[in-house]
Amino acid sequence: MNWRKACRSAAFGTLSSSVCLLLMAQAGAYSQPALPGPSPQSQIPSAATKPAQRVPVTVPMPSVGPQDENYRLGSGDKLRMIVYGENDLGGEYLIDGAGDVQLPLLGQMKAAGMTIHDFEGSIGNKFVAEGYLKDPRVSVEVENYRPFYIMGEVRAPGQYPYVNGMNALNAVALAGGYTYRANDSTIYVRRNGSSKEEKDPADQTTKINPGDIIRVDERIF
Repeated sequence: MNWRKACRSAAFGTLSSSVCLLLMAQAGAYSQPALPGPSPQSQIPSAATKPAQRVPVTVPMPSVGPQDENYRLGSGDKLRMIVYGENDLGGEYLIDGAGDVQLPLLGQMKAAGMTIHDFEGSIGNKFVAEGYLKDPRVSVEVENYRPFYIMGEVRAPGQYPYVNGMNALNAVALAGGYTYRANDSTIYVRRNGSSKEEKDPADQTTKINPGDIIRVDERIF
């Protein structure tokens, strides 16, 4: 209702000006339009305003399975030995630069070049020969393998810890991948204890062993 016209009309002539003003003020308050609030959609952040999620970078590595029975021990391998029923004789031991291990009671023993099975037998035989144990049961496993080395056209050349079952692709991935100059089809591998390089495919068929030295050559443009 238009209270300004009503106050001027004859029907409201008896109303005082103060009453008219009060009625007009109340009418204005009730007819005040509500301020528009944010729409439900405007409260939902758009994809552009959502914080970017960091995508984890993973390095493909082989799953650790049973140890290779044909693996030859070498300097730098860390071994765990268990003598069943004789807790004091077990522990962790490192093969030194000469290829030997210092063991309780038995002293210095040659380990480099032997398979794990052969080394277990050698320890057991010496326990018997020295008169310490009559029927020893010895178990040996590699706790940490000696590292491998990679050089040439990779992003981070250097020394890396070996993982059982490693291949050429795993080794390159650990070194940060190839540079833009790299020949990614072949690699050169100098096997541990050898003085000659082998040219091998740079894929999962080329197995890498502890102590190997890998070289990634530059491609011919």
